[in-house]
Amino acid sequence: MKTHKDLRIWGKGLDLVTSVYKLTKEFPKEEMYGLSSQMRRSSISYPSNIAEGAARKSKSEYLRFIYISLGSLSELETQVIISKNLGYVSNVEKLLNEIEVLRKMTLNFIKHLKGKKKT
Repeated sequence: MKTHKDLRIWGKGLDLVTSVYKLTKEFPKEEMYGLSSQMRRSSISYPSNIAEGAARKSKSEYLRFIYISLGSLSELETQVIISKNLGYVSNVEKLLNEIEVLRKMTLNFIKHLKGKKKT
């Protein structure tokens, strides 16, 4: 791997950000600084932490940031379900599936990193 930009999870993370921004654009105006903002921050956090981790010197630091990105996915998943429960959106299955695919890819990447020799 050359940089974080070579990682599929980073690229798919950028796609996730776009999906979340499109979804939250339809939220009520009173949610601009609430759930909408939080969902956007969670989605941005996923690829951002992958990028930051890739810039770290040690594998343990890298893994720590990958785990943080995984937490951001879980946070976003919860927020998507809340937005559905509040009636802001109805069809979230595609987005939830996108999150689940990224979760599996991220877990596989963690296994890959753990299997590599120390750098």
